[in-house]
Amino acid sequence: MSESKPQDLYRETVFLPTTSFPMRGNLPRREPEILAGWESEKLDARLLDQARGRDVFMLHDGPPYANGHLHIGHALNKILKDVINRSHRMAGYGIHYVPGWDCHGLPIEWKIEEAYRKRGQDKDSVPVLQFRAECRAYAQKWLDTQAAEFRRLGVQAQWADRYATMDFSSEAAIAGEIGKFLLNGLLYRGLRPVMWSPVEKTALAEAEIEYREHESTAIHVAFPFVSDPTPAHALDDVAAVIWTTTPWTIPANRAIAYGPDITYAVVRVDGVGDNATLEPEARVLVAEDLIAPFCEAAGITAHHVLYTLPGSALEGAVCAHPLRGQGYDFDVPLLPGAHVTTEAGTGLVHTAPAHGEDDFVLGRAHGLEITELVLDDGRYADWVPLFGGGHVFKAAEPVCQALLEAMQRAVAAGTAPCGLVARATLVHSYPHSWRSRAPIIYRATPQWFIRMDGEGQLRKRALEALDDVTFVPAQARNRLTSMVAGRPDWCISRQRAWGVPIAVFVEKRTGEVLRDAAVMARIVEAFRVEGADAWYSSPASRFLGEGRNADDYEQVFDIVDVWFESGSTHAFVLGHGDMKFPADLYLEGSDQHRGWFQSSLLESVGTRGVAPYRALVTNGFVLDEQGRKMSKSLGNVIAPQDVNDTLGADILRLWVMNSDTNDDLRIGKEILKQQGELYRRLRNTLRWLLGALEGFTEAERVPYAELPELERWVLHRLGELGGLVARAVETHEWVGVYPALHGFCAADLSAFYFDVRKDTIYCDGPASLKRRAARTVLDHLHRCLCTWLAPVLVFTAEEAWLARPGNTESVHLQAFPDLPAQWNDPELGERWAMLRAVRRVITTEIETARRDGLVKSSLQAALELPLSEAEAARFAGIDWAELTIVSQAEVNVIAGAGSIYLGEDEAQEGTPHGIPSISVASGHKCARCWKVLEEVGHDGAHPELCLRCVDVVQGRA
Repeated sequence: MSESKPQDLYRETVFLPTTSFPMRGNLPRREPEILAGWESEKLDARLLDQARGRDVFMLHDGPPYANGHLHIGHALNKILKDVINRSHRMAGYGIHYVPGWDCHGLPIEWKIEEAYRKRGQDKDSVPVLQFRAECRAYAQKWLDTQAAEFRRLGVQAQWADRYATMDFSSEAAIAGEIGKFLLNGLLYRGLRPVMWSPVEKTALAEAEIEYREHESTAIHVAFPFVSDPTPAHALDDVAAVIWTTTPWTIPANRAIAYGPDITYAVVRVDGVGDNATLEPEARVLVAEDLIAPFCEAAGITAHHVLYTLPGSALEGAVCAHPLRGQGYDFDVPLLPGAHVTTEAGTGLVHTAPAHGEDDFVLGRAHGLEITELVLDDGRYADWVPLFGGGHVFKAAEPVCQALLEAMQRAVAAGTAPCGLVARATLVHSYPHSWRSRAPIIYRATPQWFIRMDGEGQLRKRALEALDDVTFVPAQARNRLTSMVAGRPDWCISRQRAWGVPIAVFVEKRTGEVLRDAAVMARIVEAFRVEGADAWYSSPASRFLGEGRNADDYEQVFDIVDVWFESGSTHAFVLGHGDMKFPADLYLEGSDQHRGWFQSSLLESVGTRGVAPYRALVTNGFVLDEQGRKMSKSLGNVIAPQDVNDTLGADILRLWVMNSDTNDDLRIGKEILKQQGELYRRLRNTLRWLLGALEGFTEAERVPYAELPELERWVLHRLGELGGLVARAVETHEWVGVYPALHGFCAADLSAFYFDVRKDTIYCDGPASLKRRAARTVLDHLHRCLCTWLAPVLVFTAEEAWLARPGNTESVHLQAFPDLPAQWNDPELGERWAMLRAVRRVITTEIETARRDGLVKSSLQAALELPLSEAEAARFAGIDWAELTIVSQAEVNVIAGAGSIYLGEDEAQEGTPHGIPSISVASGHKCARCWKVLEEVGHDGAHPELCLRCVDVVQGRA
């Protein structure tokens, strides 16, 4: 053939991709521009209009706390919600997503008080209304900041209708919900132990607790028996030994608990070490199974068991407090307790009813005194013998010293052991306030509770309501139900100032709470107009009304637990207009089983008899790349704002949906870099689609029945993915969906279909059925991929959608495509799975030939493909040259050969045939399509071209 014309002579005749969609996303710059465009086009309002008349899908937003910039956990949660909302909208539902904020509570008070401390101002000198106003302004500042940060993440919502727990209408509704518990009898005031922060001087909820390592002083203490009910007087001159890690509770001891089914032993000390406090001949009572560890702890080197007796034999036994004679002159009875075990300690449990839940229940059951020895700041009351005025966290030394001296007196007097037996240091997991990071205590104080059992049966009804709730992941059901089943009465009072007050009155004469619907109605109306500040600025008479003397009533100023507030949000967000109740979905982190999920359940069941949600979805926590918690000290914090500014919000959103959100997630620079690579592949897929579709019109479209087999296989795969998306919409189970979409783009399209069809799209003529069919499928691919990616890649999908000529409406106004049922062809899918497997074998041989220098590219190759007769029949109609992107292919059917490419049910028996072979294609290279064919040079006008390319070039002339 003639080489007189350069190969680029025909470049203009090749249909190369053309698009305005850039290869580089430049997301940090482009995303804010797209956001501004949506704002100017009033997209949010248009989406709201679109929702009218549709079946509503209601995702109720759990309120983040209005304190500080968003962290990566906020981004994870809000992105998940946004993906679910957007996908439901595109599936045809009406979406009314109202974002909310939790604005009251201790963290904001803490920040305002920090400012006071810095300028030397006494918080108690600030009028309460001024303090509340400063808290409100602080919360508003961060609410506005966080709203802007959420919007930058691409989160779509009814931002103008946002809710906040500090809104007057919200405060009124919360007060009204408290009133419902008041009037239905479930709200009561009682004295019982609660988790108490001495630093913050308030009760804490379980969700406000974190467990950290803490060093405690552990002590064994001897309580001498003063009453022995055993027939053989086995307890004469014997002391019961308890073990505790809270020496500061010894002054509050009022009983010792034993296990009725535990075997106990009276142990005589025969030998002791140098530092032991017990003397030889001393007699002590401990559980038989714990004698060895007890002796080791007490420095006992030799001992003898004098008696064994069942725990039930201890009924009626009484001990003396080890500090008897020093202000602790009361009896200490032994009481049966179901909570007593032999896992640690001595099998005898120190019981201080004011400082432990089990202790309190046991003490209440047996009529023990519930003593209030500890003040709100953690100091003993001044009247507490020996220890008055001291702080409980500094009490280990004075308590141990007093107990040691008691033991020394007992030894000197030759009486039963009494006092300190052993002392050690224990490092263990201990509850701390997550705000102050300080350890907490259990402290009995008068608090307001919602009754879980008894009249109203709140626990039973809540557990029954959960039977109708769907959990994602399913195992989360056990977590929430076990927490509800085992929780104590709900303590809803806090001794702080910034919040909604528990707006009730207590009659001073009787101590009874006033349960009057008219009074509550006046309170709620005042809050609706003036906010909860009205409780502090108005006289009690305003609410009590005529006929009652305000002097006869105590006005309660405790504020309600913020978990009650957030648990009440359904009351003022849902249940009116299009905001249906119950919500279809609540979605939060796994810690909310003890927080918002639970408080919302109890609040709703207690006031409405039903759960406020039909489904609960739980996401995990975010860790760094090494699986560590994020902290400033480790320098491993990934801030969403930084990701937006460097990579773009779409990268962060892609990370969320490519992760297993049911479990803890990991993030870091390398992980984000990987997500950037995945994004690049998706973007390149969209870009190639747009370029290859340039100029496509409806006149080109090919009906399904006329499509080549390969195109029908692509549509089959689209149908499978469409089903995957549809199932995720209905089940909320999105894990794996977007990795599957990425895999489709990377493996099925870019690495296979696009590769095979590039020759057809670039080089066939416009009228070619195969080219028209391919572009018909590309059109479907563009619509499907843009809409399926739109809930996640909100900015990129919009850009790719609008880059298509004729698309002027936002992709977020579109619906997911309704794919024809005929696209679903499992038999075709199975056939092409086998064909692709054979193709992989062939491409491996082509790569080998390329490495060996036989050919430089696959189009220089000729393929010889040996097949068995069964394989030839199974793979009939396949253009192997086209499928493997070689210039020439010959199928060699080996009679009687065994099959190597078919499954056992189809395989032909016999000696297996050989593998594909690659040789150099004969002929000349077409200057336009680059195939090497014998026919190149046969046309005199275009000797550089193959006959196919000659026809196309002449047709364009």
